[in-house]
Amino acid sequence: MVVQTGRFGRLEVAESDLISIPGGILGFPEYTKFCLVDPGDDVLIVWLQSLENAELAIPMLEPKIFKPDYTVRLSAAELRELKLDNVNQSAVFTLLTIGDDITLMSANLKAPLVINLRENIARQVVLQENEYTIKHPMFKELRTHLMTIAAQRRGSSAKDEESAPRESGIISIASIPPSLTVKALQA
Repeated sequence: MVVQTGRFGRLEVAESDLISIPGGILGFPEYTKFCLVDPGDDVLIVWLQSLENAELAIPMLEPKIFKPDYTVRLSAAELRELKLDNVNQSAVFTLLTIGDDITLMSANLKAPLVINLRENIARQVVLQENEYTIKHPMFKELRTHLMTIAAQRRGSSAKDEESAPRESGIISIASIPPSLTVKALQA
């Protein structure tokens, strides 16, 4: 399938890389078909691109990058909706808010997107834990993580790779490792 997007131009999306979000994303319930896009930079942010609205692309980040102790606890109903037989077949992303001042970037830890990596279905879940907020400041942690990666690259033989710019493109669902941050609620 070829999709024209507002942010990334023309993208070719394989059927195996389509993500169905039956309930949509909070604020956008009418859009249910998406793909993940790597913008080709080294910032670790990926984009959830709607296949039904060319202008709808939501920045996301794996929460373990800036909050290593983050845990998503899913109810039995949420596990059923996601068709998750095993919580280790899922990936978790937090949706980001990025305004004019990038240093005020925040992550929605309260309502992450959980993706079943085997079934290519996802759901934005609202967690019941009060410790998580919808506007978790995380720019400083992300910057620190990126600086660590850059230092490791400078110290390794990856210099040739680092100098070659990457192009934006679709992220293959099969290439996403499980997040291992999803837990089932105990009955």
